[in-house]
Amino acid sequence: MGDYKIAVLPGDGIGIDVTAEAVKVLKAVAALDGGINFEFQEFPWGSQYYLAHGEMMPKDAIDTLAGFNSILLGAVGDPTVPDHVTLWGMLLPIRQRFQQYVNLRPSKLLPGIESPLRGKGVKDIDIVFVRENMEGEYSSVGGRMHQGTAAEVALQTGVFTRYGTERIIRYAFEVAQKRPKKHLTSVTKSNACCFSMVFGMRCLKRSERITLMFSLTSTS
Repeated sequence: MGDYKIAVLPGDGIGIDVTAEAVKVLKAVAALDGGINFEFQEFPWGSQYYLAHGEMMPKDAIDTLAGFNSILLGAVGDPTVPDHVTLWGMLLPIRQRFQQYVNLRPSKLLPGIESPLRGKGVKDIDIVFVRENMEGEYSSVGGRMHQGTAAEVALQTGVFTRYGTERIIRYAFEVAQKRPKKHLTSVTKSNACCFSMVFGMRCLKRSERITLMFSLTSTS
């Protein structure tokens, strides 16, 4: 099947342990398959790198990562480094450059695991969360004025484009179509966010109509 170059970014804390085990799994997969080969290169970027160099990763990091087929990224964050530094200094630049617009989080109850939801079994909990990963509050639009004074002001603007909104909605529909119940639930804060979230709901309704028309056409 070919050779694949994987950039390994262990990150911080448990991320270091998890990525090490993930590499072992991928090596086992390659050995069992026989026709695929993974070439790993590790980069020590993250909070500890920031504490030593004043930045989460080198300025040419994105160009370096562009030379790989995939990125294996561990958890990033440390109590000694502010959250906005780790997010805007490493995670968001990677997401935005490589158009990683889907935040996909499956949630399943695994055999042998006791859940806080008493009386529920393995077949009862099987959910996939799909969240937009680049727009909204991740748009980096805003600013601060009069810093350090009593008149200090901070503005944070969420940006929602039709392209980005419909893109994530389309992906969510595609995920739902592959699942047994083919059910999709939209969770928003449209009661308070009367512009952005209402706009998103309108895009969802439009996508629902398009999806229904497609389904009727496909089955007739």
